[in-house]
Amino acid sequence: MLDLLFIVLPVFLVVGAGYVTVWGGLFSDEGTDALMVFTQKFAIPSLLFRAISTLDLQQNFEWALLLSFYTGSLISFTLGTLGARHVFGRPWTDSVAIGFVCLFANSVLLGLPVMESAFGPGSLGPSYAIVSVHAAFCYFVGITVMETVSARSRSPLRVLVTVARAMFRNSLMIGVGLGFVVNLTGLPMPEVATDAIDLMARSALPVALFGLGGVLFRYRPEGDAKVIAFICILSLMLHPAIAYGMGRYVMEISDAQLRGAVVTAAMAPGVNSYIFANMYGVARRVAASAVLIGTALTVLTASFWLYLLP
Repeated sequence: MLDLLFIVLPVFLVVGAGYVTVWGGLFSDEGTDALMVFTQKFAIPSLLFRAISTLDLQQNFEWALLLSFYTGSLISFTLGTLGARHVFGRPWTDSVAIGFVCLFANSVLLGLPVMESAFGPGSLGPSYAIVSVHAAFCYFVGITVMETVSARSRSPLRVLVTVARAMFRNSLMIGVGLGFVVNLTGLPMPEVATDAIDLMARSALPVALFGLGGVLFRYRPEGDAKVIAFICILSLMLHPAIAYGMGRYVMEISDAQLRGAVVTAAMAPGVNSYIFANMYGVARRVAASAVLIGTALTVLTASFWLYLLP
């Protein structure tokens, strides 16, 4: 178990370095924002574009893998929403935002580096398959339910327009979409272009992890301890447990796919969960604190899930 902790720890040490440098005034808030803009709008879309454009879709893009992961996502979202409403007495809009925190695992900034650290670069195929539809799936679920329970819209057409606008403005989705276009059409890419994209992609994860630490410094945990603990249990324990059970006993996916599904499911809520809460102006403190505390706890919980995996 201690060996597994040392596999996971370097990823979180980079996050911690970003946190400490901003806390100590060695790196500014403006610099952190610039790093996150670079990674989320350019470097990570480049990484996802190259990964999806060269991914063996027949081998990695299997419905059994996606069902193993996304069944847990939906159950966590449903329990998070209903628990926030009926156990903690939050308004419906707050409850949906809290459910979204349980839904949106940090599949890219944490999931990919943890998988690579634990199992090597060749293990990332199933993770990329999950990531390729992750933002689209989560935003579709979250926006649809939020628009339904709020007074903003009762029109299905307006809901679809809102979802589509969120998708097409998302740089990660643009990178994934272009990757699928190249993969499915066999469009040849000039070597000089792929070399340039690869240079950008190689910077994505370490820079993003450092920037994530700086962003988390802003999210000081305040109050709502029971709700945050509830979110962490659903995100860090229930979601990967469902992915493990579905993948191993129901879908009977391969060991490589099981590792991708469980490790990705075991990651803390992503920063996008705070962005979603901020978009609607609800449960922002809970979302921010859950991202911070969940990321810290993932050091231990991810080691536990790695211990259980074949």
